[in-house]
Amino acid sequence: MQGSIVQFIKKFPQWAVAFLAIALVSFYWFIWAEDRYVSRATVVLESPQVATPEFSLSSLMGGGGGNTADLLLLREHLLSVDMLRLLDEQLDIRQHYNEHGDIFAKLRDPDVPIEDLHKYYLRRVEIELDEYAGVLNIHVQGYTPEFAHDMAALLLEAGENHMNEMGHRLAEEQVRFLEQQMIRLEDRFRETRTELLEFQNEYGLVSPTSTVESINQVVATLEGDLARLQAQRNALASFQSSQSAELRQVERSITALRDQIVEQRDRLAQATGDSLNRVSAEYETLELQAQFAQETYSSALAALENTRLEAARQLKQVSVLQSPLFPEYPTEPNRLYNSSVFAIITIFLAFIISMIMMIVKDHRD
Repeated sequence: MQGSIVQFIKKFPQWAVAFLAIALVSFYWFIWAEDRYVSRATVVLESPQVATPEFSLSSLMGGGGGNTADLLLLREHLLSVDMLRLLDEQLDIRQHYNEHGDIFAKLRDPDVPIEDLHKYYLRRVEIELDEYAGVLNIHVQGYTPEFAHDMAALLLEAGENHMNEMGHRLAEEQVRFLEQQMIRLEDRFRETRTELLEFQNEYGLVSPTSTVESINQVVATLEGDLARLQAQRNALASFQSSQSAELRQVERSITALRDQIVEQRDRLAQATGDSLNRVSAEYETLELQAQFAQETYSSALAALENTRLEAARQLKQVSVLQSPLFPEYPTEPNRLYNSSVFAIITIFLAFIISMIMMIVKDHRD
């Protein structure tokens, strides 16, 4: 029997090495490898519906793109070094993974650099994004069921706090910026209103523009009366003397009307002084400034309210679809699967080597 084994090894060394490797690996997985407990959890991110969402074909086809992005952010944070530091601070994962596990699976040095610890952490924590369902599946491996459960629960709690803090910080910065702008715009609005009121009080006019329009109407009426009197004068001059009392009365009325028209026109426009057209132009400028300040202030108020509503929508609640499982029996490592995969690969490689050796032997012959 022993001679047959030695003869087989000499004749087929590749198969001997392959069978030996399979035996050693199977021994490790079935006998030596220490059990690991897996705590599973499934979560989804939800936001409060402050406003009724619009229902449209585009919204149906678009799906939950924003929610998927938030889930990706949550996944990256749960797998980050910052999260690892928090877990180590509260659960002392260095000690747990160092005191348990076989020589190949344990954390060999509890004082390893954070980079090496993070690599080991990624081997024990698995977070998968199900894009179709829009959920995160969290798998945490520990050498005791209590540790695996506590670690998964802490991941959920810390992840929710991080998402809320990130949303609050962004919303607060936006609200704070708009509030500062509101103060400046409110001051500007009050200044323009005060300037407008002071201008009205200075000239004793509520609306110089309306006064100008009224004077224009008066001038138009006076010019109409003037034209009527001039026609009457021409008619009287055709059959009366220029010294007649009636003709002289009409002449005086014409002169008075002309003087009145000149006076009203002087009120409207003068080369110097406070003519109404100049006052009206200044008033319209102030009124436009006040109106613009008011519209800007109103728009800022609306933007501030919308931003506050958006801040409420930034709240992210980690809704647990499957709470962290308290494992009752170990599910890792998958001994049969690992051994089978290694055996298949090893046999395949040994077969390839055998084929190569046969081809080389044929060429030599």
